[in-house]
Amino acid sequence: MRERFSGILVEFYEKMSSWENGIVSDRDVSLPQVHLLEVVGNNGQLRMKELSEKLGVTTGTLTVMVHRLIKKGYVAKKNDDKDKRSYFISLTKKGKKEYDNHHRMHGHLIEEIVEAIGEDESQKFFQQLAAIQGLM
Repeated sequence: MRERFSGILVEFYEKMSSWENGIVSDRDVSLPQVHLLEVVGNNGQLRMKELSEKLGVTTGTLTVMVHRLIKKGYVAKKNDDKDKRSYFISLTKKGKKEYDNHHRMHGHLIEEIVEAIGEDESQKFFQQLAAIQGLM
């Protein structure tokens, strides 16, 4: 049973990853960069430390991602007035547009899931998914 579940989980991850990569394949941003835009878009401006925790990356990795997105015009970085060592990251107009596009694609995927398994089962599925996220 566990092997079958493992196979299902791996296949789900691979299909989801392939779907996400397909969405960004014609963009000038990578999938991790789009995820950064998604997190900032969902939460509003965030401190670097908060953003690194939400993305599950080190602040060093995040710094590289942020600097690349600043150069491309997707995010802005500003000093925290209360703590000069801390920075806030926010979306620019271009970043908001990319966030909106990616978020819309997620909406289409959710619609397809609801259509495939029904409203009640979708509710259960996403509740269980949220519970699993709590474990990670």
